[in-house]
Amino acid sequence: MFKLNKKIFCSLILVCLAGSFSSGCGSSTNTANASSSKELVVYSAGPDNLIKEITAGFEKKTGIKVEVFSSTTGKVLSRMKAEKANPKADIAILASLSSAIGLKNDGMTEAYPNAKNADKLFDNWKDKDNNYFSYSGSALAIVYNTKLVKTPPKDWSDLTSPQYNNQINISDPSLSGSCLDFVSGYINVNGDKGWDYFNAVKKNGAQMVGANNEALNPVITGEKSIVLAGVDYMTYAAKAKGEPVDLVYPSSGTVISPRPALILKGAKDKENAEKFIDYLLSDEAQKMVAKEYLLPGRKDIKVDGKVTGNDIRSLNVDWSWMSKNNTDISNKFISIFK
Repeated sequence: MFKLNKKIFCSLILVCLAGSFSSGCGSSTNTANASSSKELVVYSAGPDNLIKEITAGFEKKTGIKVEVFSSTTGKVLSRMKAEKANPKADIAILASLSSAIGLKNDGMTEAYPNAKNADKLFDNWKDKDNNYFSYSGSALAIVYNTKLVKTPPKDWSDLTSPQYNNQINISDPSLSGSCLDFVSGYINVNGDKGWDYFNAVKKNGAQMVGANNEALNPVITGEKSIVLAGVDYMTYAAKAKGEPVDLVYPSSGTVISPRPALILKGAKDKENAEKFIDYLLSDEAQKMVAKEYLLPGRKDIKVDGKVTGNDIRSLNVDWSWMSKNNTDISNKFISIFK
């Protein structure tokens, strides 16, 4: 009887051990699946066509599903700051480099030291501590309706001329990241003379209207003639569709506004976020950038028949100074134009 019980007892132990091993293996598999997430959340300041093409390419290449919230830089920043205690996004793409610097200073970004091709970005388009990477850029220009303006202005100062009285739009820097970079950069370079200029433009009847599209559309339709600090890629895209618009890069120089991508502190899918940064800086994505008329972030990318960052005279701005003073500058600018 004892021998039988002993055999049964030993058999039960073997069964239990086998069950425990099987259960343990199952737990390991579940853990592996949990750490291999196939999701990513991106907050983007556009342009919509480009982010759709980039996310489609990234999903095809990696199998990682991307959820996108797309809006203006101002609204993207507001949403991120509201969610700071419990971040929903893994990646943010902005239209303002100075805003990215602000996020870094607020401790809201995550460094990625091993980003592929980051060494090929334009100088000052990448954070020295690897917290943001400007995968594309746009230049601010004088945009005009070709039916209404037969002799285009050559420089910013021309827009104080009476011939453009009540014919100029400019975006609201609290809504447009690229406009904020322009206004802040112009003041950084010109100081009080910059404020004199904006006051003179306002005196000439210039109006501040919404974000970039709201400034451009009335010029396309002929309600206005000029956009001061219009976004170049939007103008080129409209022109390609047959709209009567063109642009001039001012002879004294302009602000080229890098469009940074960054990983947010507390990102739930950091590994996937790093893959997304790598993809943004890849040859494939950089060609998508050029296709949508933006400036590729990599200085080695050559695009036949299209402008690159090497072709535009840019103002030598201090991005750190701009980041520290953006709020005050934006508020002062808005007070002038209201």
